[in-house]
Amino acid sequence: MSPLAPMDLEVFFNDPWWVVALKALFAFVILLLLTLFTIWYERRIVAFMQHRQGPNMNGPFGLLQSLADGMKLMFKEDFTPTAADKLVFMLAPFVVAIPAITAFAVIPMAGIVRVPFTEITTPLQVTDLPVSVLFIVAIASIGVYGIVLAGWSSGSTYSLLGALRSSAQVISYEVGMGLALVAVFLYAGSLSTSEIVAKQAEPATIFGVPVWFAVQLLPSFIIYLISMVGETNRAPFDLPEAEGELVGGFHTEYSSMRFAMFFMAEYMNMITVSALAATLFLGGWHAPLPFNLLPGGGDAGYWGLVWFVVKVLIILFIFVWLRGTLPRLRYDQFMRFGWRWLIPISLVWTLMIAILRVGQQEGWFSGRGFWVGAAVAFVLLLGLTFLGGGKEEPEEAAEEPVAEFDAFAGGYPVPPMGGQVLPEFAQVLRGEEDLSAARPADSAPTKEGSDA
Repeated sequence: MSPLAPMDLEVFFNDPWWVVALKALFAFVILLLLTLFTIWYERRIVAFMQHRQGPNMNGPFGLLQSLADGMKLMFKEDFTPTAADKLVFMLAPFVVAIPAITAFAVIPMAGIVRVPFTEITTPLQVTDLPVSVLFIVAIASIGVYGIVLAGWSSGSTYSLLGALRSSAQVISYEVGMGLALVAVFLYAGSLSTSEIVAKQAEPATIFGVPVWFAVQLLPSFIIYLISMVGETNRAPFDLPEAEGELVGGFHTEYSSMRFAMFFMAEYMNMITVSALAATLFLGGWHAPLPFNLLPGGGDAGYWGLVWFVVKVLIILFIFVWLRGTLPRLRYDQFMRFGWRWLIPISLVWTLMIAILRVGQQEGWFSGRGFWVGAAVAFVLLLGLTFLGGGKEEPEEAAEEPVAEFDAFAGGYPVPPMGGQVLPEFAQVLRGEEDLSAARPADSAPTKEGSDA
């Protein structure tokens, strides 16, 4: 398989400055509208899952509910805790929100479109870089600094614990996410988002059916979906803001528009990672079957934007589905899952993909000897799975004498610790008859004592 020929990225640098500014404004408006829509979208879906109505009062179908919530937050009291570092406390929401907006600049939303009322054509993407995906991952990792600074500067124990959890969580799951993307780079031969989308437009088929990277690299796609939920601190991985144990986590001390910026940044990050998933695994703005059989591919011009938004909403539905279905994990379970399972599986899968790509280019799989050797290795591994490793009989542990435990030795009742057994369970005294026989006659309970 021949490597992908590099695309000419100069097309992104030849536009007039006002076209670039117009595309940047358009991308910001799309991200902002998607944020407002996603808040309503999540509440309606969760309400449907829980047999409720959801927002339905403000605007048709409750579509203006997000705008109403924003207006309410604008007029709420904005206070700063006395123990807070005021400058850092004020800047932390901006550190979270700005990277979420910046990362959207290199996401291709459609192909070549015509600027309205002009004859100028341009890709519907603010810009592109030879390492655009790495740019997105780097920008997304900066957002955690805002969470850490917000928790540290608040002067609250709960906020600090949420910030520490978030930093550990992002470090853990960014590794799995990065490894999941390596397989895409190996298949596409590029780190440019527009080139990866163009590569998925080529006719790669499985059993004669055209497929995207989500099917060709299914383990990478699943690992990315899990990692993106952990990266965005969403349920069931919302440990930094676990209200059951940390009140509200890193944003406990925030109110008014500062809290609103954290709230919006979370949804903007959701949209950004969903857009990246659509770009890297679901063909970007290209139309799926059977619409790609239409004249022009079904995604010419601004039609590509429609398909792009549909794919983003499908990924966002996964976020909402997980939140409405799964309970929050314990923190130790969450970290163990990332380091013990997700990262090793990602490493093994990446190694397999690298060997496969090199083998395809070097012609390793064309000879009969390779397939014979692979079949022999498979049979040996299968035999070891069923026949190897006989079960050893466990040695019987020597029975240790159970020490008698007096719950009232210190003058007040104390529950037994591990390895301690109450006397009746140690067969020192058995049943009411033994207790009556062992009790002195003068200490027999009276009726009044029993009633008491």
